[in-house]
Amino acid sequence: MARSQTVIIAALISNVAIAVSKFVAAAMTGSSAMLAEGLHSLVDTGNSIMLWWGVRRSKRPAHARHPFGHGKELYFWSFVVAVWMFSVGGVVSIYAGVGKILRPEESRDLIWNYIVMAVALVSTLYSLRVAMCEKHSRVGKTSVIDFIRHSKDPTVFTVIVEEVSDVAGVLIALAAILLSHVLHQPAIDGAGELPSAWS
Repeated sequence: MARSQTVIIAALISNVAIAVSKFVAAAMTGSSAMLAEGLHSLVDTGNSIMLWWGVRRSKRPAHARHPFGHGKELYFWSFVVAVWMFSVGGVVSIYAGVGKILRPEESRDLIWNYIVMAVALVSTLYSLRVAMCEKHSRVGKTSVIDFIRHSKDPTVFTVIVEEVSDVAGVLIALAAILLSHVLHQPAIDGAGELPSAWS
């Protein structure tokens, strides 16, 4: 359980740093994709906090009202994270993307977007590596799908799924920012956020 917390803390630190840097870049460049990515990272930060909370609550000892302990809280909070990730994260991305498509506006100082997205990608890959190392230490070279099916600790595979989706989201947003700049079509910036609603 302590190693699960290490994975969660690594994801939390990564998400906070990425969210702050994305919001700064969005303010400086006016990029819709960057703003939505910042909001997405904020949702991911909330996910990490909820997972950490679930681990803490699951460790509470049994008592008269809960004679079998609180271990199931771990599963409950992992479920809340999954719902939060796909509903709130998706709504935020769709809102920002549609807004940019309806009111396209050229982004400025794009170098900030590229720097922040590169930092976000490296940071997310590091957090994913920490989670994958923990997976390997538990089950060896078993596939992630088998690990998800058979693991009794949902925190590590929740972080793995979240970080994989974040890598996909960063790559989609980066491609949208690049294409909108090269083609001088700011609506592409907003369109790039729609697929990341499910990432």
